[in-house]
Amino acid sequence: MRVAFVGKGGSGKTTLSSLFARYAAQCGTVVAIDADINQHLGLALGATGTPRPLGGMIGEIKDYLRGDNPRIRDAASMVKTTPPGRGSRLIRPDDPFFPSERVEGVSLMVTGPFGEDDLGVACYHSKVGAVELYLNHLVDDQGEYVVVDMTAGADSFASGLFTRFDVTFLVAEPTRQGVSVYRQYRDHAADFGVAVSVVGNKVQDPRDVDFLREHVGDDLLTWFGHSPAVRAMEQGQSFTLDALEADNHDALAVLLKRVDAQPKDWERFGAQAAEFHLRNARAWADRATGEDLSTQIDPEFVYGPASIKVSPLRHMEACPSPA
Repeated sequence: MRVAFVGKGGSGKTTLSSLFARYAAQCGTVVAIDADINQHLGLALGATGTPRPLGGMIGEIKDYLRGDNPRIRDAASMVKTTPPGRGSRLIRPDDPFFPSERVEGVSLMVTGPFGEDDLGVACYHSKVGAVELYLNHLVDDQGEYVVVDMTAGADSFASGLFTRFDVTFLVAEPTRQGVSVYRQYRDHAADFGVAVSVVGNKVQDPRDVDFLREHVGDDLLTWFGHSPAVRAMEQGQSFTLDALEADNHDALAVLLKRVDAQPKDWERFGAQAAEFHLRNARAWADRATGEDLSTQIDPEFVYGPASIKVSPLRHMEACPSPA
C-alpha cells in the first residue's frame, strides 16, 4: 500500500506520518518518504543523519529506471510522469539504489530541501518528481507500506503524484482553515476517483469532534487528541509508541486497518499513469524534450506483481486492534 499524508501547513501531517510509519513497521516493511519542502519527517522519526536526497539524483534515477525500455531514448527524454513499459527497471521497496536511513524500523528517504542553486529559478516539483518516478516503477506486495509526507495544501495537484497512492489521509485541525483545505482537496481528487479519509488532529474535546463531523461528514475516519508524549518527542526527548496515550494509539490502529482493507487497483493505477503522462506531454513535456512523449506509453505493459518476480508473501506480525 502507498499512503499519502496531506493537509494544511501546520496541521500535524508530518507528526502523524511519522507515528503511522512507526506503527506500521511493527506489522510489515515500511518506506517513509519526506516529500514536504520543510523536510521534517526525519526529525520526527528521530533520525540522526540524512540520506542522500532523491531530488539531487533525478538524472541517475531516470537512467536506472528506464533500463532497456526501447520507448525511452535516453534520460533527457524521460520526465517525471514517464510510465514504465516492457524493459523498464521495476523496483521493490527495499531496492538498494535509493538511498535511505534505517530508523525506528523504517527506511527513511528524502527529496531534499532547496539548495542555493534552486532559489529563484526552480520549483519544488522538480524534486518531488523523483518520488513520482519511484512510485510509478514500484511493485509493492502485501505487508509493504510506502508512507509519504506530502507538500502542504493542494500543491500536490500540480502533478499526477496525488493519484499514485492507494490511500490518502488528510490531516485536519478542527478549524475553518483546516476543513477548507479538506474541501479543496476532496473536490479536486473526486474527479479522478481518489478517495480522501480525514484524520482529525489537535482535538481537545467533543465539541472539536462535532465540528469536524459537521464539516467533513462520513469522511472523518478518526482523530488524535493532545499528546504530552508527542510534545515531549518534538522537544527532543526520547519516544516510543508505548508512551503514546491509549486513545491516540487506538487511532493509529484505525488508520492501519483502513489501509489494509483497501483493495489494490493496478488497472486504475496504470490508466492514471498514462493519462497524466499524456497531460504533461501535451502541456509542456513534448516541447521541452522535442519529442512526442505519447509514444513512451506501452499499451502491452501490465502493472503489478505479474510484471516482476516478487518474493513470497511476507510474514506479517499481528498488530493491536483498536479498542
